[in-house]
This record gives sequence, C-alpha cells and structure tokens, in this order.
Amino acid sequence: MPLWLNEASSPHFPPVERLDPEHTGIVAVNGDFSIERLINAYANGIFPWPSDYGLLWHSPDPRYVLFTDDVHLSRSLLKQIRSGRFETRFDTNFASVIRLCSEERKRGTWILPEMQTAYTRLHELGYAHSAETYDAETGELIGGLYGVSIGKSFAGESCFFRRDNAGKIAFAALVAKLGELGIPFMDCQMETPLSKSFGGVFVSRKQYLTMLRRQVQQQDIPKNWMM
Repeated sequence: MPLWLNEASSPHFPPVERLDPEHTGIVAVNGDFSIERLINAYANGIFPWPSDYGLLWHSPDPRYVLFTDDVHLSRSLLKQIRSGRFETRFDTNFASVIRLCSEERKRGTWILPEMQTAYTRLHELGYAHSAETYDAETGELIGGLYGVSIGKSFAGESCFFRRDNAGKIAFAALVAKLGELGIPFMDCQMETPLSKSFGGVFVSRKQYLTMLRRQVQQQDIPKNWMM
C-alpha cells in the first residue's frame, strides 16, 4: 500500500523499495508541495503528479534516463542550432517557463498554480532551473523546459515550445549544460517522444536509485545557472 500523507505528515519519505514492493510506481498519496517535502522527494527518486485521484507521488520502475555522454542530436537539429536564429539561456525567466509549460497542457494540466508557486520558490533557492530558447532577432521566449537539481542530479519536469524545434533546442542546451556541470545523466522520469529522440533509455529503478544516491551527495555546482 502507498503511504498516505497530509500536510502534517513528515516530509521525509521511507525507502522507495519499502513503499512499493509490488513495483506499481505509486509510493505515496496526497500531502502538499512544501519545499522540504519536494527536496526530500527528488533526493529519493520520487516526483509528484496531481491527478483526479489526488496528489500521487511516483517512483516508476523501470525509469527513463538520458546519459549526457550518449546524447543523439539529429543533423536537422544541429543545423537549426547553428543557424544563429536562436539564443539559449538558463535561469533568466523561470516563472514564465513553468507558466508556459502549464499552458501547453490546457486540458487536464497537472502543473497546478500551487505547483508553479512551489517550484518557483525551489528555483529561488537554487534547486530548480530552466533552459530557455529565444528568437535571436525579437527576443521572444519561444521554447523552454524546467527541472529540479539536487546535488549533481537533475530531473526534467516539463517542456513547451511556441515554434517548431524551440523546445528541442532548449533541451539540447540543457544536456550540454549538465555535461559541463559534471551531471552524468538526466532523469526523464518516463519515456516521451522528446527524450526518446535524444537517446534516452530505460534502467531499472534499483539501478536508477543507486546512481541517484551517489549524485545527490555531491554539492559543488552553482545554484544559479545564468552563466
């Protein structure tokens, strides 16, 4: 049975292996988006996903990840990146990125207003980051994604685009940034067409948690990724 939470529940999660011995992927239900609970969740390979049944906390098995040394960039995407028509930045407009990600899923969106508030606070504290694509001529924000970083781990959350390939360009910039920071893999949580196109792979939850626990112990990366 998953762990049932309320706002007064401890923000610390027991080991995932104990919470989900049958590998359902759902390890806890309800609770809230407190900063301490979110940090503890991501540090233990758990992420929230609001649903019609309440707030579900997931740790899927298998897990979909992208190793930064094994990224595949198509020739067409490389051509667009090198065209000079786009500019990529980090952490300059986090609130707009998460808001536009929520609008990308207008029907049944899971990025609730309280989630936007909580993750923006995580960003202010240096635990959440955004990669952004701008039109180099007009300065318009046309694509981006955000995620959560604990130590030298990174979990991608959501992506949006307002122009073809703008989301992919931000994704490519993010992967390069992770490599630069010494983050060896990106948690994609579940397989999507975007993560698959870059070379994501499934790993067992056990393998993922072993990798994650090693990475969250490392704290020598900057809290602000603007540079």
